[in-house]
Amino acid sequence: MSNVAIVGATGAVGQEFLKILSERKFPIKELRLLASKRSAGKRITWQGQELEVQETTHESFKGIDIALFAGGSASTEYARSAVESGSVVIDNSSAFRLDPEVPLVVPEVNPEDVKWHKGIIANPNCSTIIMVVALKPIFDLAGIRRIVVSTYQAVSGAGREGIEELEAQVKAWSQGEELVSGVFPHQIAFNLVPRIDVFQEGDYTKEEWKMVKETQKIFHVPDMAITATTVRVPVFRSHSESINVETEKAVSVSEIKEALSKAPGVVIIDDPSNDIYPMPWASSDKDEVFVGRLRKDFSIAQGFNMWVVGDQIRKGAATNAVQIAELLL
Repeated sequence: MSNVAIVGATGAVGQEFLKILSERKFPIKELRLLASKRSAGKRITWQGQELEVQETTHESFKGIDIALFAGGSASTEYARSAVESGSVVIDNSSAFRLDPEVPLVVPEVNPEDVKWHKGIIANPNCSTIIMVVALKPIFDLAGIRRIVVSTYQAVSGAGREGIEELEAQVKAWSQGEELVSGVFPHQIAFNLVPRIDVFQEGDYTKEEWKMVKETQKIFHVPDMAITATTVRVPVFRSHSESINVETEKAVSVSEIKEALSKAPGVVIIDDPSNDIYPMPWASSDKDEVFVGRLRKDFSIAQGFNMWVVGDQIRKGAATNAVQIAELLL
């Protein structure tokens, strides 16, 4: 039995932590809910007991075995204090992901990396997690020479505010009122915005560079060729990805499909003649990564296309972190 703290317990990922810890029957002796000063004092019912949310401080982690950080600035402010108190931190922010001293873990892909942690284990970016779970069986089967990925990311990736903005814009549009944007740089209702996070080197966004660098780190292939385009779409929940993979070895579509069918955390939904393929609506509130539209890329010798969908709040964030905690046990 472990003493567990959730930092950011009142947010979307924090609330998902509570649900998943219960669903997976994680063995908890004490559960400590932490959040900002603004949220302190709120009461949350979990497994029949009412728990009071406490303000996060540097003293909040005494006696805590595992600290689940939901993300945001709290990670850089309090993670080291948690480690000094004897906790193992599983962090959902981007603060430590590319730190060479911090393992970046997806349990279906590189569970062995948990062994060399020094107090902090990083949870990858949501889009990266969804992609690498689908790519792992192909990597093991035939190696990967190059990845071209385009994402279609739900508004909930921007938090509760993203959901509320899409809802408000759809309502305003239906009533003939002006659409107001604040969370996203442009109208998101009935639109696509090809920018997630800030622009960086080469006019790639931070989100796009996350997918490149995190994937290289997770697979331990620092020169793996990857290029990404990340797009915000007017979908409430679950991210979709169009992935083009060039393999090192020649393999067939049927061999890839067989490898995927045996892979943990992967579900194949691929019957195009009957219009059966993964979609965000059907994958929401599920932990698996769904793969379909698997087909040969006839423009290159060893290329394949596939369509991948996963719930970015669950597998892309909270579930992956809880799975890491299970590895620690």
